[in-house]
Amino acid sequence: MTEEITVSVGQAYPRDAGRGIARLDKILMQQIGAISGDIIEIKSKEKCYAIVWPGYLEDAGKELVRIDGNLRNNAKVGIDDKVTLRKVQVVEAEAVSLAPTRETHLVGGARFILRILEGRPVVKGQNIRVETVNNPISFVVLSTKPSGPVVVTRNTQIQLREKAAIGETTAGQVTYEDIGGLQRELGLVREMIELPLKHPELFNKLGIDPPKGVLLYGPPGTGKTMIARAVASETDANFISVSGPEIVSKYYGESEQKLREIFEEAQRNAPTIIFIDEVDSIAPKRDEVVGEMERRIVAQLLSLMDGLASRGKVIVIAATNRPNSIDEALRRGGRFDREIEVGIPDSDGRLQVLYVHTRGMPLEKGLELKEIAAVTHGFVGADLSSLCKEAAMHALRRLLPELKIDDVEDEIPSEFMEKLEVSRKDFDEALKNIEPSAMREVFVEVPHVSWEDIGGLEGAKQELIEAVEWPLKYPELFDAVSTKPPRGIMLFGPPGTGKTMLAKAVATESEANFISIKGPELLSRYVGESERAVRETFRKAKQAAPTIIFFDEIDSMASERGSSVDAHATERVVSQILTEIDGVEELKDVVIIAATNRPDIVDPALLRPGRFDRLIYVRPPDRQSREKIFQIHLDDKPLAEGVDVHELADITEGYVGADIESISREATMLALREIITPGLSKEDAMERATGLKITAEHFLKAKKRVKPTTSRTAMSFYEQAAESFAKYAANEDEKSTGEDERAYQ
Repeated sequence: MTEEITVSVGQAYPRDAGRGIARLDKILMQQIGAISGDIIEIKSKEKCYAIVWPGYLEDAGKELVRIDGNLRNNAKVGIDDKVTLRKVQVVEAEAVSLAPTRETHLVGGARFILRILEGRPVVKGQNIRVETVNNPISFVVLSTKPSGPVVVTRNTQIQLREKAAIGETTAGQVTYEDIGGLQRELGLVREMIELPLKHPELFNKLGIDPPKGVLLYGPPGTGKTMIARAVASETDANFISVSGPEIVSKYYGESEQKLREIFEEAQRNAPTIIFIDEVDSIAPKRDEVVGEMERRIVAQLLSLMDGLASRGKVIVIAATNRPNSIDEALRRGGRFDREIEVGIPDSDGRLQVLYVHTRGMPLEKGLELKEIAAVTHGFVGADLSSLCKEAAMHALRRLLPELKIDDVEDEIPSEFMEKLEVSRKDFDEALKNIEPSAMREVFVEVPHVSWEDIGGLEGAKQELIEAVEWPLKYPELFDAVSTKPPRGIMLFGPPGTGKTMLAKAVATESEANFISIKGPELLSRYVGESERAVRETFRKAKQAAPTIIFFDEIDSMASERGSSVDAHATERVVSQILTEIDGVEELKDVVIIAATNRPDIVDPALLRPGRFDRLIYVRPPDRQSREKIFQIHLDDKPLAEGVDVHELADITEGYVGADIESISREATMLALREIITPGLSKEDAMERATGLKITAEHFLKAKKRVKPTTSRTAMSFYEQAAESFAKYAANEDEKSTGEDERAYQ
């Protein structure tokens, strides 16, 4: 056993941040004679104290201690720096005096902070960061009794000073642990910024200039600005933040002067990071802007980033969600050396973000954040932050009626505080109000329709489950057999058979994002607008994948090319859809479902494999299916004894699902007509409603009123269309099988 060991500092995992713990390999713990829960001293430029816990499996054998940004700040140490560790004995604290680093009013704050600090070591001068639902609050330890490192216990008296501590600036700082799910992006930015600032000799040895600029791009809310703030707070470099529009001036030459001043100040205080937010607003493409001022600003920025004068140790980070709007001259080596996409997080990334935003939240036991991460497809970091806040607010609204306080100054009872927990139901309610920001413009609130709400259509249901649900739920199985799921499905059949309802059920059951496109709404009188609308729809679907795009009445916008008499708008739309579905760019985790009752006029190019792989005939219901549809629609209706669902199914041959729903509704209306009289009061209506029964006679009358939607002639047309599609597929199979056999022989 050795008294001290020297190890490198690593970044803590988001779920460990704010808990005052240090993760260390078990072998290293044995070397300093520590077991899980002991207190260790971390010594670099300063000393800080933490509770030691065993490291994760992936860190086995590494000489590494993982500590969060708060402990790194207290030890005045950065990631990859060396620190000395040793086990220490600490005494229990009788009293700890704290002061916030910014003006804060906390009702019952001392009790709240005691609950958070219990079991943690503190020392005079240390900064303590307390996580809350909104923003973290920082406190500085003014004094402890006894002096030296002490551990806070249940009996410790917390003295909380209301006045803010002078000269402390740690409040509001963003650390690497505050960023979830962006480890790759964060690593790339750190490699470009921290290395040149900390170890410039490496670049001198290689004989190259260090990178000078990073462009972060991606959808809004993914964490571009947050990465820049974290890098600034974690490095010793000065940080100058520039919001794009703030340098623009109405006076000639003043905008360029402001830019020059910013770079001059950066050079004086080098090393410096200049962060330009929304860079597209000050550096648009010069050949596309009308104003002369924008061109001058772009030219000035170009000369400052890569002009005759040396920039020195000044690194420029820029952020935008419109990278293709930036002038091309900026996007080359020497200006923005590296472009890093900060994309929409996957399931693991969303889980890390949820860990970050639920740190200061009292979660109910058994709440699995993995389940929430699995159903929040397309959510960016900002959306997940809003989701957590909304869930916390819902938990508060749920328990507020139980709170009985007469005076505003009164403290909230501790029993109420203990009861305040955020449950899975709160998150489910929050999910109803928060939708992915990438989908806001095209988001559709899908009615809750499940497979049980659809009578019959078992074959169509099974094909949809295979094509949509399986790839989303079991992607590993598709990878194992090296196959791709079907790209698109077309539902065709007579009106009223349940095509749109099947699409709604798929959207509900698969828990994917859902974009519904009504055929005619894409068409525009302006050339190019219709195609742009199709491109935007597919772009948003890819961003927020997994997504289902549902084209209702596709025949109205994708009719056979060469048959239109308009300005060829539909032909261009068909071409755009074809290239989006099966073009050069890969369409990943996006399923297209289309519905039509005119399959004969849909362009044949859409109906080939690789586009709409499956053509599903949604046939009129047979007797058994009609029986199921009647059961669904009559399940909660007050039926008389003589009403037999079997007989109703027998007398409604040729009727589709929509007709059966109409018969059920009409029979109910006929029953109501018998009991409602002019001037009927509410009390009498309620009394009569208790004895209301829908009889077989009501159904017979309703059947006479509701005629079948589709005639026998039309039905034969759909049957022929289904047969021709089936024959085409069978011929292709036979042809390919014959060719295969000949080749094999």
